[in-house]
Amino acid sequence: MSTDVTAKSPAPAPPGGSGPAADGLLGVMLAGLRRNMRQYGMLIALGLIVVLFAIWTDGDLLLPRNVSNLVLQNSYILILAIGMMLVIIAGHIDLSVGSLTAFTGAFAAVLTVQHGVSWPVALVLCLVMGAVAGSIQGYLIAYLGIPSFIVTLAGMLLFRGLTEILLKGQTLGPFPDGLQKLGNGFLPEVGPNTNYHNLTLLLGLVLIAAVVWQEFRDRRRQQEFSLDVLPARLFLLKLTALVAAILVVTLLLASYKGTPIVLIVLGVLVVGYGYVMRNAVFGRHIYAIGGNLPAAKLSGVKDKKVTFCVFLNMGVLAALAGLVVAARLNAASPKAGVNFELEAIASSFIGGASMSGGVGTVLGAIIGGLVLGVLNNGMNLLSVGTDWQQVIKGLALLLAVGFDVWNKRKSGS
Repeated sequence: MSTDVTAKSPAPAPPGGSGPAADGLLGVMLAGLRRNMRQYGMLIALGLIVVLFAIWTDGDLLLPRNVSNLVLQNSYILILAIGMMLVIIAGHIDLSVGSLTAFTGAFAAVLTVQHGVSWPVALVLCLVMGAVAGSIQGYLIAYLGIPSFIVTLAGMLLFRGLTEILLKGQTLGPFPDGLQKLGNGFLPEVGPNTNYHNLTLLLGLVLIAAVVWQEFRDRRRQQEFSLDVLPARLFLLKLTALVAAILVVTLLLASYKGTPIVLIVLGVLVVGYGYVMRNAVFGRHIYAIGGNLPAAKLSGVKDKKVTFCVFLNMGVLAALAGLVVAARLNAASPKAGVNFELEAIASSFIGGASMSGGVGTVLGAIIGGLVLGVLNNGMNLLSVGTDWQQVIKGLALLLAVGFDVWNKRKSGS
């Protein structure tokens, strides 16, 4: 009897952390990382890109001024990427957003500069105009069945031509001060002199508290429904990395002029759209029609209405991005918005969207946009020519899509 018991008892783990117990924990952590590779792969890649360019530029990439400029320079692409991610998840594409941003800037310039319309009224009218443009394209796609590629390609040509007509081939500006702050403004200074921007520090602490609370809340809810969760050590590692990243960015921004106003706008969009895509019925319907349209129809999803709303939303976000880029340049230009649609599409795919639809997250779109933004900024700091910049960004997009295809095949096998 005693011999049998001794044979079945586990062997003690040798010093140094190896052995069955340590191997089992390591295996669980690796398995959790593999299951979440789509979610965390590009986040890890973004961190590596930041570290590499920080080394190659002798730290210039992470200077407070440069970090602030990085936010301002890429804000409109990130806004477009949020809307584009929803369009791609639904199984469509939108090639018109770059031209629509240019048309919005031209429309705002005509209203404020030529006709003296107050900037708040002009801002609302521009957003309404974007909604109308998006709804027209959405109606043609959803209810008339015209492919989104054709409709938005026509929209790209149409809005670019209307921009030329409105501006008569010339640059028009400057904009009122209130509208300029949308693209270039910062939150005001408050409180005592601490050599940091106090309001930015406060916002950073609030964000850290919110992220920690949300992560623990999501983990607890997943456990209540018996869903797979990350191992405790991997979860704490993820949480520590998030808090450290937010803290570093907060200190860098607070060391310069503080938080850009457009970053607040972007944060509201990320939180709002993230909640809709995770928790709202409308978000689940977008995933459903992109993942399996026939099944979604049989389940009672109103696919035409959802598709219409997705393109209406894209039009509003394109108009907002147009206002931001026009405010940053302090002028409307006929050549504004060139290739913005390609940047937004690339950000979505780099951030984890699937060509077949039904896959992607709002946070993924932001990560993809930041990957492109850091690449652009880092290569500019290194004085890399525009020709090689295009080559490198093209390879980055190809690698991201190739990783998606490989991940799908591995999951299927």
